[in-house]
Amino acid sequence: MADQETVSERFSNEDATPARKRPRPGERRLQILQTLSSMLEQPGAERVTTASLAAKIGVSEAALYRHFASKAQMFEGLIDFVDQSVIGLIRQVTDREPAGPVQASRIVALLLQFAEKNPGMSRVMIGDALVLEHERLQERINLLFDKIEAQLRQSLKTSDSPTPTADAQVAASLLVAFMQGRLQRFARSGFKRLPSEHLQAALTKML
Repeated sequence: MADQETVSERFSNEDATPARKRPRPGERRLQILQTLSSMLEQPGAERVTTASLAAKIGVSEAALYRHFASKAQMFEGLIDFVDQSVIGLIRQVTDREPAGPVQASRIVALLLQFAEKNPGMSRVMIGDALVLEHERLQERINLLFDKIEAQLRQSLKTSDSPTPTADAQVAASLLVAFMQGRLQRFARSGFKRLPSEHLQAALTKML
């Protein structure tokens, strides 16, 4: 499997060129997203405000709104990263592993490892960072988990059935609930209880 990309790697900012005082077009937008992500990674972090975000970057709130129409748009940028990463990881597994319990187990493991490598994104994935934000953000996260569950149903579908069996549907639902529980524990423990803790043993018992 290819190395998983972190938010920092995706959202590289102008720190790579410290001699230039004015960022190139698009660099400030990436810096805003990277900084928002890093603020979400702080254990016990309160709700991120545009004021605190602007202060962290060292610009005015007005400067933020020159790149994003709203804070909701900033979070949508992070959700885009999560969505693209999750779909990419699932594709890696389905391209290499035949359908079956091993494929489903591998998908769950990779997605939890992705969240472990990107702590701030676990708060986005469980909706913790979206509290009091626009409801469409939570709807997008709900849709993402619906897509994950749909793939797990296909992974667990028996070869002699054109559609997932009731057992496959129940197992897929259980795996998604397990993932969400692991992510919640990770975020609410201050990122100390890792999602990968005893992961293979837990997956073996479920599958």
